[in-house]
Amino acid sequence: MTITAELFKVQDKDYALFHGKLVPTVPRASIIGVRVPELRKIAKRIQGSPEAGAFINTLPHAYFDENMLHALLISESKEYAECIRELDKFLPYVDNWSVCDIMSPKVFKKNKGALLIKIRQWSSSTQVYECRFGIKMLMSHFLDADFRKEYLHIPAGVKSDAYYIKMMLAWFFATALAKQWRAAIIYLERKQFDKWVHNKTIQKACESYRITPAQKEYLRSLKR
Repeated sequence: MTITAELFKVQDKDYALFHGKLVPTVPRASIIGVRVPELRKIAKRIQGSPEAGAFINTLPHAYFDENMLHALLISESKEYAECIRELDKFLPYVDNWSVCDIMSPKVFKKNKGALLIKIRQWSSSTQVYECRFGIKMLMSHFLDADFRKEYLHIPAGVKSDAYYIKMMLAWFFATALAKQWRAAIIYLERKQFDKWVHNKTIQKACESYRITPAQKEYLRSLKR
């Protein structure tokens, strides 16, 4: 059985209709309708096999679910260099937030120095989901113990009218406000974002339970 046939074997047509509404940039006909837990099971079963190797070397894929599986296989990579090679091949084909955001390579946790270099490269890309991925990786790996305030310059320097980049910028800085308030609040006080990103960041931060009532009140006072 081919991987594509295996995906159709666990198809959920109702889920396909539901998820299609969440990824408007994806043609509905390309969505098989495989739930994420099923995709994870398949990824873990075939990871490292010749079958998986052939699959990830066949681009572009015809189906959204194949791209989701591809993203999960990359996330299971055991070697950093291999993971980066596969990402650089795959990211140009990513055309929606769902595939972009499900990628979370485990191997990144032990390669922070090299990862930061790649994050700077991805975040400066004119390709929407490559840029979004870079910002998301910065959010995932550099807002806690490895945080430095200068890292906030990376997303703050991104200028784009693309909706899915602007949403990621707002998500990033709302998270930064929750984790690194003193460093992040300066960017709102100085009005360093366009009005939409500025106000969306405040909205998302005010929806967070990690932001105190006093902080939320102050954020609302900064709304433009």
